[in-house]
Amino acid sequence: MFDLDRWQEIFETIRKNKLRTFLTGLSVASGIFILVVLLGFGRGMENGIKKEFERDASNRIMVWTQLTTKEHKGLNPGRRIQMKNDNFDYIYDSYIDQLEYKSAIFRVPWGTTTNYKNESVSYSVSGVYPNYQQIENQIMTAGRYIDQMDLDQKKKVVVISNKIKQELLKNVEDPLEEYLQISGINFRIVGIYSDIGGDREENNLFIPFTTAQGVFNGLDRVNNLSFTLKPEKSFDEAVKASNIFTAEIKRYLQDVHTVSPDDNSAINVHNMLDEAKRYYTLTDNIAFFFWFVGICTIIAGVVGVSNIMLIIVKERTREIGIRKALGAKPWSIVGMILQEAIFVTAVSGFAGLILSMGLLEIVGPNVEVDYVVNPSVNFSIAFTMVIVLIIAGAVAGFFPAWRAASIQPIEALKDE
Repeated sequence: MFDLDRWQEIFETIRKNKLRTFLTGLSVASGIFILVVLLGFGRGMENGIKKEFERDASNRIMVWTQLTTKEHKGLNPGRRIQMKNDNFDYIYDSYIDQLEYKSAIFRVPWGTTTNYKNESVSYSVSGVYPNYQQIENQIMTAGRYIDQMDLDQKKKVVVISNKIKQELLKNVEDPLEEYLQISGINFRIVGIYSDIGGDREENNLFIPFTTAQGVFNGLDRVNNLSFTLKPEKSFDEAVKASNIFTAEIKRYLQDVHTVSPDDNSAINVHNMLDEAKRYYTLTDNIAFFFWFVGICTIIAGVVGVSNIMLIIVKERTREIGIRKALGAKPWSIVGMILQEAIFVTAVSGFAGLILSMGLLEIVGPNVEVDYVVNPSVNFSIAFTMVIVLIIAGAVAGFFPAWRAASIQPIEALKDE
């Protein structure tokens, strides 16, 4: 039941002790504010890391080679390791049941110019397999990607990006079936793609792998290999399977190219899933730290409420004694003090919540920091924390209230 007199007493007490009430509320509000902001930036880091891995398939495995750095079986260091078509075919045939997508890559040498009529620009040109679209997370906005027939017939076709279309064919309404000249050789445009990674990932032209080797004197050379494995039942199982796969193909390439097993430079295998696990473990640890700091701040606020309630009880000891002498019940005394504690905690908690959510809403979308994207927090989680805080404030106020209700009237009336 709403008791107007009791509320008037609460507001009168607050009015008489403005500074004390303000500082108590500030400690509670700051606790919620800090917790919500920390959780928001924790989510922002998670979003940023996820965005980084969205640029390519998150379970991508990349293979490339460099110079040897160690002597092995009588061969001197400094040899350049060159992968061949046979290496790709062997890996594909050996792990066909495990592989989801696969592509060998032949990169056309730098300095190759791309022409369209009077326009001339230098872009990266790569010969790839049809699966490379899924490995790179490329989205077709027009036409098609490289297909198996292009590979079999060594067709001179090319897939361009939206960025290249705007730069090189900006006045062409429909670029499909138009021709580009790559090093003076005509290639027919069959598709236009976009890449989640943005402009820096769209400076690439893609042609059939077999065409690239044949036209640009690639023979049977391969620059890179890219694979993804079929999904597993859990993330940990997927990481385990990818680690086994990467270790086995690295061992195979070291054996076939006569590379020392402890030469970590000649054969390079990059497992994005393993890297993703490290990043996600890091974000989990950071989130735990943020929760720890935020909760400690809230606890400090609750302790502040408890201390203030103790002071209030001490100051109002004579008043409480008079109330009990006039017949006030113990639970009436408890309710009076408890209600004030809950009121101060609730108002302060919701003030901190509104300020922190407002800050994240305004500032979050505009944050431009590496690995932090749109820091935000789930409102239901934040609201639940405020409710928990109010309950904690009630508990903090209960013990001083119970102490007050236990005071004997005669003792209270003697208090100065």
